[in-house]
Formats: sequence, C-alpha cells, structure tokens
Amino acid sequence: MGIMKLIIAYIQPERLNAVKQALCTREIYKMSVTNALGCGQQGGYLHMYRGAVEEVTLHKKMRLAIGVNDEYVDKTIEAIVEGARTGEIGDGKIFVLPMDECVRIRTGERGPAGIG
Repeated sequence: MGIMKLIIAYIQPERLNAVKQALCTREIYKMSVTNALGCGQQGGYLHMYRGAVEEVTLHKKMRLAIGVNDEYVDKTIEAIVEGARTGEIGDGKIFVLPMDECVRIRTGERGPAGIG
C-alpha cells in the first residue's frame, strides 16, 4: 500500500481563495475547510465591545485538511505557502502527518485509491 499523508494548514481567512487557486493550478482539488481560533507569535490586541475593553488573544484562522498520496506532498505544501504567505507574523503553519488509512465511502476504495 502506498504512503499517504494528512496535511493540516492554518492560514489567514482572507488568504483562503489564493490558497485554493494555488492548489487548483497544481491539480489538488479535494480539501476540508473549517473555521478555527488560534494564537502564536502575533500576541493579542485590545478591542472595544459595547463600551468595554477586551483583550483578544485568539485570532480567526482557517484550518485546511488535505489528504494526499506521497507524490503530492511537496506540491501541496508549495501551493499553500504560495497562496498564504504575506511575510507578516500570523501567516500560519503547515503540519504533515502520516495517514494509515483512507476509505472512500461511496465506492469502498481504500488506501491511495480512496484519496483519488
């Protein structure tokens, strides 16, 4: 069975379209996207809400989860970096994890064939 990876990326919400376009140019079309909150080197900032000052320490991010076969790992990472990078603190992070199994529910295909 081939090697599969799960790529998880946290990016700025406004960079999502640029990342999707960069992925599509590399023929990577399948992903899951969810809203996330996170903190890192950015630190917090003060925000006025209904007359009260609040310190915001968790920033809005988008979480992308992309399952790929081994030959697509580098292309996927390059696309995410290309679309998400602004050069400022808070551009995000990419994690690459081994994936033991993938099953396509519709057909029952398993492993690399299940990813497509």
